[in-house]
Amino acid sequence: MRAVTWHGKRDVRVEDVPDPRIEEPTDAVIRVTSTGLCGSDLHLYEVFGPFMTPGDVLGHEPIGIVEEVGPQVPDLRPGDRVVVPFQIACGHCWMCDRGLHTQCETTQVTDEGSGAALFGYSRLYGSVPGAQAEYLRVPQAQFGPVKVPEGPPDDRFLYLSDVLPTAWQAVAYADVPPGGSLAVLGLGPIGEMSCRIALHQGVERVIGIDLVPERLGRARGVEVFDLTAFDSQDELVAAVRESTGGRGPDAVVDAVGTEAHGSPVAKAQQQIAGLLPRAWAARLHQRAGADRLAALYLAIDLVRRGGTISLSGVYGGAADPLPMLTLFDKQIQLRMGQANVRRWTDAILPLLTDDDPLGVDTFATHHLPLDDAPHAYRMFQHKEDGVSKVVMRP
Repeated sequence: MRAVTWHGKRDVRVEDVPDPRIEEPTDAVIRVTSTGLCGSDLHLYEVFGPFMTPGDVLGHEPIGIVEEVGPQVPDLRPGDRVVVPFQIACGHCWMCDRGLHTQCETTQVTDEGSGAALFGYSRLYGSVPGAQAEYLRVPQAQFGPVKVPEGPPDDRFLYLSDVLPTAWQAVAYADVPPGGSLAVLGLGPIGEMSCRIALHQGVERVIGIDLVPERLGRARGVEVFDLTAFDSQDELVAAVRESTGGRGPDAVVDAVGTEAHGSPVAKAQQQIAGLLPRAWAARLHQRAGADRLAALYLAIDLVRRGGTISLSGVYGGAADPLPMLTLFDKQIQLRMGQANVRRWTDAILPLLTDDDPLGVDTFATHHLPLDDAPHAYRMFQHKEDGVSKVVMRP
């Protein structure tokens, strides 16, 4: 089959790889009909290369048709249309019973000290072949896949794999009080969808902050602040505080993560690590790795005293310096983590109707064939051609 494979920093290729097959009785194999390109994929493209192996298959946002199921997958049949969550969870362990599917005790990658295995996301999360491919082996298929109806286009349901539950959890963790305000840092796919979900749920004030004109223009119904319109972060913070009664927003969603603009020291460390042999670089990252923390520092500065910061952008540093004095003094609550997809899908599915209140049918800016994946990654990395969300079709 054809699949998108990793071969080094900023080097992805579309190659022939072995077809997946049933390996465990709880497996299924699906034929992928659409697959998303996620901001998290760019972290592998740029920062987390030390944990990758040449030839690893990328991707974790698939929708497709079931081709084959193992004997312990009672609720799926060949021909079913399914969305597959990005994490692999059993649905019945102690963690899963508490809705913490990204901490699944059946699939935890204990050798790396990591949580549940993820599709297409490095040895830190199990080196599971990913979903930017013609076919996908789905472990724990007795729980993970979400059956969706035939008829509507793939884009109607595709984002159940990651974007929708990640944004839903970001807003839930922000815990905006009635009549309160929410600032969203970064209006990429997760940030933009977080704004839409917050507005749909009745959050009174939603503020979006970014520096890409196309992203600012897509933020419908949101009060936007353009980072490039301010000479300093202090000016931006002052403007947002002034618009929120002088206190700052009640909650902030950081939808940017480790590759934020404006963190030159951490960026330099990441670039140096990229020049080392992969085994050395991995050890450096795990012991002394640092994220680019500009977005998190901005969130800490912005949020009102006693407010909440919800982190949905991916962070992976082991030695990040945090302003603990400010966090403690302002009495800030932090909530974070990979989205527990199946915890939220039942609440989201009723919104994926013909009325399309979240605008999923037109959410993608680009649809490309799988063979154009190298171009899609470059375009997404450099924010070219108005790109916000890319969907690829095998």
